[in-house]
Amino acid sequence: QVQLVESGGGFVQAGGSLRLSCAASKSIFSIFNANVMGWYRRAPGKQRELVARINSVSNTNYADSVKGRFTISRDNANKKVYLQMNSLKPEDTAVYYCNVVMNWSNPRYGWGQGTQVTVSS
Repeated sequence: QVQLVESGGGFVQAGGSLRLSCAASKSIFSIFNANVMGWYRRAPGKQRELVARINSVSNTNYADSVKGRFTISRDNANKKVYLQMNSLKPEDTAVYYCNVVMNWSNPRYGWGQGTQVTVSS
């Protein structure tokens, strides 16, 4: 069973920072390095959106709303993906998820439990 376990969320004031981590289960170790990984988020009352993606050679793309504030990175040796979030805003409040990305923005697997990020004004 594929598992992607997210951690690192929390409660932070506007302008603060958090670093999210995503660990892949052994079932996808063999494909991890070759695949695009992404961080998605789902804010209250909104659809889930892709906020950052990173390909196998660490080329990155970001949603306009987080560009310049968030940085995605990956550790292929340890099968982990990170999201460094700086200058957080209340509108960044959401549950954050990671996944393997297909066709530019579609998730390949089901969703894990995610990690809650709450930014107060």
